[in-house]
Amino acid sequence: MASSTAPAIGEADLHVHSTVSDGTGSPAHLLVEAAEAGLSAIALTDHDSTAGWAEAAVAVPETGVALIPGMELSTREQYTSVHVLAYLIDPFDEELLAETTRIRESRLTRAEQIVQRIARDYPLTWDDVLAQTAEGATVGRPHIADALVARGHVSTRSAAFAGILHPRHGYARPHYAPDPLTGVRLIRAAGGVPVLAHPGARGAEHVVPRERLRQLVDAGLFGLEIDHPENDPGSKPRLHALAREFGLAVTGSSDYHGTGKPNRLGQERTPADIVARIVGEATGFEPVLP
Repeated sequence: MASSTAPAIGEADLHVHSTVSDGTGSPAHLLVEAAEAGLSAIALTDHDSTAGWAEAAVAVPETGVALIPGMELSTREQYTSVHVLAYLIDPFDEELLAETTRIRESRLTRAEQIVQRIARDYPLTWDDVLAQTAEGATVGRPHIADALVARGHVSTRSAAFAGILHPRHGYARPHYAPDPLTGVRLIRAAGGVPVLAHPGARGAEHVVPRERLRQLVDAGLFGLEIDHPENDPGSKPRLHALAREFGLAVTGSSDYHGTGKPNRLGQERTPADIVARIVGEATGFEPVLP
C-alpha cells in the first residue's frame, strides 16, 4: 500500500511502453534509456498488463530512475477507442484482472482475424506476426504493422497504421473493451489513479464531451494527459479549459514505444508536484525508488 507521505520523485514521463505490449524495448532497458535521457522517473504503462513491473523494478537501483508502475487500460465509447492511464493500481485486484484478461484475449482473437483478412490481399502469415512479438506479449496491431514492414508491404509501423491498418481499409476491427466510466471505476477500486490518455489526439472537434467528462470526474478521474506529442494543438485550449473547470490535473508524457513510434522518451513530462499528488492519492501500490 502507498504510504501516507508521498516520496519526492521529481518530474516524470508518465506514459511509456515496453515489449510486454507494443514497445520495442524491454522493461529493464527502458530504465536505462530513461537515465540516459536525464529523467528522474518514468511510469511503465503497457496496454492492459502489469507483467513488466517486476523486471523494470530490478533496474531501478542500477539506473537511479524511479519507477511508477502503471498500465494503459483499453476502454471504448461506442466505436471510439479511449485509453485510460492507471497509476499504482493493485496488480492483483480481481475485478481489474478479470477485465484486462478479457481485453487481452479479445485483442489476440482480433489480431488473428485481421491477419486472415490482410492475407487475402497481401502475403502475410500469423508466423510473420509472431516473429515480431516478444515472448509473453499480447499480439496486437503494432506487431502486425511490424510484420508488414518486415514483409516489405510498408516502410514503417506508422505507415502501416496510416495505410493497410487504417479502419477505412476494412481489415481492422475493434476488440472488446469496457466503457470509460467502468474503466475509471475499476482503476479507483484497485487503489489506482486514473488519467485520460491523449484526449486531443483526434482533434479539437473530438474532445470528450463536457457532460461525459463530468461523469468520469464524479467516478474519480484525476487528470488529463494534455502535454502529449499526438494531441492536436487545436484541442489544447479546450482541454485546459475543461481541466480548470473540473479541477483536473494536467499531465505530460511521451507515449514512448522505442522504435515503434517517432515519440522521444522524455519529450513531454509531468511536473514534480503532480507526480507527488498521484503517488499521494494511490493506495494500490507504491513507486519503486532508487
